[in-house]
Amino acid sequence: MLNLGHFLEALSSYKPIGTEPAITSVVIDSREVEPGSLFVAFAGEQVDGHDYVQSAFERGAVAALVQKLMPGDHATIDLCGQGIAPGTEIVTPVCLLVEDTMAALQVVAKAWRGRLPIRVIGITGSVGKTSTKELVYSVLSRRYRTLKSAGNQNNEIGLPLTLLKLQRHHQRAVLEMGMYTTGEISRLCELAQPEIGVLTIVGPVHLERAGTMEAIVAAKQELVEALPEYGTAVLNKDDERIMSMAAHTQASIFTYGLDNSADLWADNIRSMGLEGVGFTLHYGQEAMNVQVPLLGRHSVHTALRAAAVGLVDGLTWPEIIAGLSETKAQLRLVAVPGPNDSIIIDDTYNSSPDSVMAACNLLKDLDGRHVVVLGDMLELGYMAEPSHRLVGRRAAEVSDVLVTVGQLGRIIGEEALKVGMPADQVVMVDDAVTAVPILEEIIQEKDVILIKGSLGMRMDRIVAALGRDN
Repeated sequence: MLNLGHFLEALSSYKPIGTEPAITSVVIDSREVEPGSLFVAFAGEQVDGHDYVQSAFERGAVAALVQKLMPGDHATIDLCGQGIAPGTEIVTPVCLLVEDTMAALQVVAKAWRGRLPIRVIGITGSVGKTSTKELVYSVLSRRYRTLKSAGNQNNEIGLPLTLLKLQRHHQRAVLEMGMYTTGEISRLCELAQPEIGVLTIVGPVHLERAGTMEAIVAAKQELVEALPEYGTAVLNKDDERIMSMAAHTQASIFTYGLDNSADLWADNIRSMGLEGVGFTLHYGQEAMNVQVPLLGRHSVHTALRAAAVGLVDGLTWPEIIAGLSETKAQLRLVAVPGPNDSIIIDDTYNSSPDSVMAACNLLKDLDGRHVVVLGDMLELGYMAEPSHRLVGRRAAEVSDVLVTVGQLGRIIGEEALKVGMPADQVVMVDDAVTAVPILEEIIQEKDVILIKGSLGMRMDRIVAALGRDN
């Protein structure tokens, strides 16, 4: 089990003596501290974690990682370039003073991961990372004791925190890896040391920060570049940008997709509405019919990725199929009751052109009057206007009523009008709060309502408001 000695050893010349206190959890929010936790204080302009060190100790933290000298009645070990004398008594609670708490957290996480003989599966892409992580976890858990990253802990803070949750009984870890620009996934791979790398789809998500599509491809490619020779890159055969990465890895290549030249491919796709999706899997000379409780035809790619990892990792088909059929794996796209006996398709976690088009495709397969509520897709850079116009054209095809939220959302509405959607069926508002009373007037019995937008648009408030009486 992780203990304070592991932190001290990774950050200094200290040699553990075996009596150091165990660390039950590593947290960055003092409200999550439990007895035995180690609290990491990050300096910030608006919120400074150092202001909460004393609160963490009062809640039972045995140590705090800090980059400022902290007042209070506790011990401090200065690790800023200094060693710890042999035989030093560790008195808790204690502050571990370092130059940079984020860098120190990463150093410890890398050292801890290096102690454990575990296989790591890294997952990246512009769309579908989290749902893929959930389904890969479901599949691998049929045989292996598996840890997955919580929520979207996929960055330079979240991934180290996940690594520090690893225990010696774990056999696999499924980790989501996100990025805004080049160099970030490379650093995450340095910490996690993945053996299997899964690429989903490459699109213009975070284009505003990355600058160019070429930069996004280069950043995502860092995962396959980091894989060892004995590793495997699981690549989407249907995405040319991803397939270009095959030339940049020393690992073996395993492809998946709807292209029958892929190692694992699917056809005969059958949307079953809110009951899920069915399809036929093909691998070598084998073919089998599968039904998974995931919404939308795009979920076939999610299932293919999870099945591919299972095959690469030696699972049997019964284990893989059982994992794919696990209903708990549906995460981002869920159906919830709405007013007037309507159904809300809640896809409010985030938004991109690819994911909106996929959600619209799902809606088209569902019976009933379609109300589509779309907010801004953020961080698309120079692709913002053409992407919103593309979505507007598709929304006009699948919706009976279209409600847009935000300034970029107006582009969606304007494009829908331009291609012939009647003006009395398009409503454009500035924010999610304004949309609620309008939708309460619009929604009729048995309507199907798709609600989607970037996280910053807080489209989840619409779902919460419409569902409050259900």
